[in-house]
Amino acid sequence: MSIEIKAPTFPESVQDGTIATWHKQPGEAVSRDDLIVDIETDKVVLEVVAPADGVIAEIIKGEGETILSNEVIAQFTAGAAGAAPAAEVATETPAAEEGVAAASPSARKLANEKGVDLATLSGSGKDGRITKEDVANAPAAAPAAKAPAAPAAVPAAAAIPSSLSGERVEKRVPMTRMRKRIAERLMETSQGTAMLTTFNEVNMAPVMELRKKYKEQFEKSHNGTRLGFMGFFVKAAVEALRRFPAVNASIDGDDIVYHGYQDISVAVSTEKGLVVPVIRDAEHLSLATIENTIRDYGMRAQSGKLTIEEMTGGTFSISNGGGFGSLMSTPIINPPQTAILGMHAIKERPMAVNGEVKILPMMYLALSYDHRLIDGKDAVQFLVAIKDMIEDPARILLEL
Repeated sequence: MSIEIKAPTFPESVQDGTIATWHKQPGEAVSRDDLIVDIETDKVVLEVVAPADGVIAEIIKGEGETILSNEVIAQFTAGAAGAAPAAEVATETPAAEEGVAAASPSARKLANEKGVDLATLSGSGKDGRITKEDVANAPAAAPAAKAPAAPAAVPAAAAIPSSLSGERVEKRVPMTRMRKRIAERLMETSQGTAMLTTFNEVNMAPVMELRKKYKEQFEKSHNGTRLGFMGFFVKAAVEALRRFPAVNASIDGDDIVYHGYQDISVAVSTEKGLVVPVIRDAEHLSLATIENTIRDYGMRAQSGKLTIEEMTGGTFSISNGGGFGSLMSTPIINPPQTAILGMHAIKERPMAVNGEVKILPMMYLALSYDHRLIDGKDAVQFLVAIKDMIEDPARILLEL
């Protein structure tokens, strides 16, 4: 039975996608729920699995091609055992030359365009198959040089220094859709907002002492959930957003949209780029639930398992560059949001306390905000409110 393999239904916020990798080729036996193709969108990589046991009869959309929501990308034959007939396979996948590993059609096309000899490549795909990425990462073959009839002697003074005689290698690879979208969003922020940043510093000793005192009891009471710093900052941000509604608002044309809820976006770094999953209705969540959600998002972000819905929306963002050693930075707003909080590394510093010098674990905080909507006074007071709550965590519970 022939079945059409279609792209998933994209949300309204996603216009189209790109075929990233075909994990199965025409004629290759496939079991039900086997991963057959990855589709990359602006926000996430979507996986398409086999609907039944069978074989891929035809690939309609090759790697690198742009596709729309629910567009047919391949034909699938269900119930077929083993590989398709050799003649049928040959129409889709050219036979490998002697001494050359099998290569996908898109890889062969790119190799011809770049002048890359497939025999010199090692495939990173299944069973050593050469993929489009293998070809893209390979240096192009240099054109054959014509031998001079009578080479002239090179004066000693004109000889190339030995330190410069090595090969100067360059590699050109196309941007992923996610990286393109990140670049576009950054430019939109730069050109479409009046972004300013205000800074402050916070004494982390009270939260660190609280964690040390209740760490084990917290984990036992909440099924192994670890007590981290991010949960405190999310709770502090929720309370501060209630006091300063403009920081939780967004601009829509000539209108200001005030959100009556706090959906906190938490930036997570992955190999493919920064993703920002959203903690929905954070104002109603316990500290343990927030910590669990952040941990779950972090693990699934690394394996590419976040959904588009989980990364859509958000009324305020928090980014923690301190995990990478950043001492101070200027976070960039995530439109249509109007503000973002930046956390940084905790460093011990000498501080003046009641006329005495003490060594305290300090963290710099940064709040970037859209000055079109948020006045400097409100931005400064918002950041001071977060500082006060972190330095006296009881304020979070008592809403002081």
